Amino acid sequence: MKATHSFTVRPHLPAELRGLGRLAVNLRWSWDRRTRLLFAWSDPELWDAVDHDPIRLLGVLPATRLAELATDTSFLAAISAAERELDNYLSEARWFQNRVTEQGSDLRLVAYFSPEFGISEALPQYSGGLGVLAGDHLKSASDLGVPIVGIGLFYRHGYFRQALSADGWQQERYPDLDPWTLPLELVPDVRITVDLAGEACHVQLWRAEVGRVRLYLLDADIDANPDHLRVVTDRLYGGDMEHRLRQEILLGVGGVRALRALGESPQLFHTNEGHAGFLSLERIRELIVDSGLSYAEAIESARAACLFTTHTPVPAGIDQFPAELIAKYFSSWAAECNVPLPDLMALGHRPGDQPADRFNMAVMGLRLAAKSNAVSALHGEVSREMFADLWPGVPSAETPITSVTNGVHGSTWVSGEVDELLTKVVGPGWDAAGQDEWDNVAAIPPAELWAARRVGTERLVGYVRAKLEQAELDQGASKSDAAWAHTALHPDALTICFARRFATYKRANLLLSQPERLNALLSDPARPLQFVFAGKAHPADDGGKELIRQIVTFSRDHGVRDKFAFLDDYDMQVARMLYRGADVWLNTPRRPLEACGTSGEKAALNGALNCSILDGWWAEMFSGDNGWAVTSAELQEDLDRRDRIEADSLFGLLEQQIIPLFYDRGSDGLPYGWIDRVRSAWRTLGPQVTAGRMVRDYVTELYEPLASRAQALHAQDNRRTRDLVTWKTRVAAAWSDVTLRQVEETQEVIDLGTAQRVGVTVTLGRLKPADVVVQLVHGNVGENDQLQGTEIVVMTHAGEALDGGIRYEGLFSPKRAGRYGYTVRVLPCHGDLSSAVDMGPMVLA
Repeated sequence: MKATHSFTVRPHLPAELRGLGRLAVNLRWSWDRRTRLLFAWSDPELWDAVDHDPIRLLGVLPATRLAELATDTSFLAAISAAERELDNYLSEARWFQNRVTEQGSDLRLVAYFSPEFGISEALPQYSGGLGVLAGDHLKSASDLGVPIVGIGLFYRHGYFRQALSADGWQQERYPDLDPWTLPLELVPDVRITVDLAGEACHVQLWRAEVGRVRLYLLDADIDANPDHLRVVTDRLYGGDMEHRLRQEILLGVGGVRALRALGESPQLFHTNEGHAGFLSLERIRELIVDSGLSYAEAIESARAACLFTTHTPVPAGIDQFPAELIAKYFSSWAAECNVPLPDLMALGHRPGDQPADRFNMAVMGLRLAAKSNAVSALHGEVSREMFADLWPGVPSAETPITSVTNGVHGSTWVSGEVDELLTKVVGPGWDAAGQDEWDNVAAIPPAELWAARRVGTERLVGYVRAKLEQAELDQGASKSDAAWAHTALHPDALTICFARRFATYKRANLLLSQPERLNALLSDPARPLQFVFAGKAHPADDGGKELIRQIVTFSRDHGVRDKFAFLDDYDMQVARMLYRGADVWLNTPRRPLEACGTSGEKAALNGALNCSILDGWWAEMFSGDNGWAVTSAELQEDLDRRDRIEADSLFGLLEQQIIPLFYDRGSDGLPYGWIDRVRSAWRTLGPQVTAGRMVRDYVTELYEPLASRAQALHAQDNRRTRDLVTWKTRVAAAWSDVTLRQVEETQEVIDLGTAQRVGVTVTLGRLKPADVVVQLVHGNVGENDQLQGTEIVVMTHAGEALDGGIRYEGLFSPKRAGRYGYTVRVLPCHGDLSSAVDMGPMVLA
């Protein structure tokens, strides 16, 4: 019988145990091992049954057990100790506070916007890599004491839960999530309103405590809204294009309004991908309506405080909305701001786009941010090429998109055994340690390293066996028919794992392309090999679902089912089991389509070795002895042939290097060559793959410089912002006057290292010398006379030329032999520009 009315019953804890409730609502427990052990202590079996969710645990602990714990002096002492540790964690000076004391910082508060946050599986508001990265960003910011507040949406159905049909096809179901049973608190007396095409959408706010960081989630499912608006925040990445647009308006516009209503005063706005990009339109509206700035001044002021991070290397991965939808939802914005709608549309258009073309959220994000970054060095190269047309006349290599390579929050992902080992040899702060400390891993005794690694594999094997048996039972098998799962996999076998979103470019089925070689490896009794796969495909991605079906079909073959498994319903819990149990982490994308791919970083911190195409983070961190690189045949245009070449490389590595090294054992049974490679991976990757390194990079390279510049531009009622816009307008109007002439030639042949002086005459017309910079760009000459490996010399003012121009001179010395060349160019120059090519136009000799 279905309930006609329902309500939530909260657990009632004895007064002596109230500290457990406090510990449960701060998500620091999700990465603090001692707090998790405290919850496990209360009832180990129930702790496992509720998937290590303390809120659920406190709701199901029997009253008799609560009464026992309330009189257990040891348990009560442990609660008090855990609370003291939490208090210290929340109040003590950390890396950022010490940095402020030692050298000062203009950074006060960053608002970090993301459509999803993967903090813990206990708060299922994530789909995959983007959300987990956002969660790791907040956790590391908390650990470092960096002042950040998170803004996202609360999805009443979260992301889908995955099951498999009898033929291996992905099935989706969307669970109902009750926020009162999650580690969330409703923010009292705070509601905001967002206009959605003439309708007022009312929003309430939920707050999650992520250590020292506040995360606010906007929720439209309230009685004040009609049914069609209540479902705006129903599920992550669901619905049609208009539904997606509504969610992004709520996230961006509503997120800014929520911060204002909460009394939060962020100095910077960090947009994690384009989904939250409309936050800039709300800030522009505020500046026009409330501060009296012109449209151009409001754009300059808003972008000064915005950082945009792009996560996709392919145009198809970018949100693009039909022009008629933008007109429907933003005509009122344009009218309020007195901005012609075509001017608004231009923010999301590339040069050459027509008014009716789709509105590109990444293009708007780049245009309305003072700084932009990609998420790995290679992704930076791809992004600069991909968006080069937004800065006409600027070489793609100088497109102002930098990169900060993603990292992962070590304490969230490593096993207890590996944590203890790294704590002992690297130090208690190993996830924030530098190279000197990580060099100590060379001294880890081989037996200790190997023992810590095998524990993870043993747990993975037990976990897979239980999942396989349950999957069989769910498909209607009898207990006896499912008993084969009890002996599936082996804790001492070489274990290779592959887990991520199933998209076609990630090629989860590359191994299946040569079934004879794969079966030969799987059937070798002397060197047992086993694979574990997991992952979800987007509900609308039939290509990704087909990859899952192929993997599942292969895994169900009786000849391999005990050593080739697919785990359904991939989430953070499943991911941790795989990272901790894998010997090898496999990654086979088509380069350069993987922006970063942080799953391999998590596996690496656990001591797994990566075997991957040189894409994403691996392209910059593979050293030759810290894992394996699969050959990439990216210049091969025939994709079938390319896949064959790369599959051959993968199988060659498995057959000739990986499997032999794993089974090359000493007299004591230890694989010393393998252990040496794990040490090398830890030593070279440990300082680089952590989110602590990533967040420190954001602070020092982007947050602090942006904060200083924004503070200067916003001072005195945006005085310098207004001056900058006036200057830009004047320079743009006079730029056609600028010409370069009489560039002096150098000798035809010179000796390496010989200094060369170049002179040039520049005509500036209505501009002044202070309005421009004249640069000499030199380097080797490649194909089509393109300069390579260039260096830039700022040319100096050398007086007036006889014909009324201005003479500039520059000195350079060739750094390499061979054909060498140079060119001269003129760019607009102002101390408050966000980058040297901020205005785009340049004059070349």
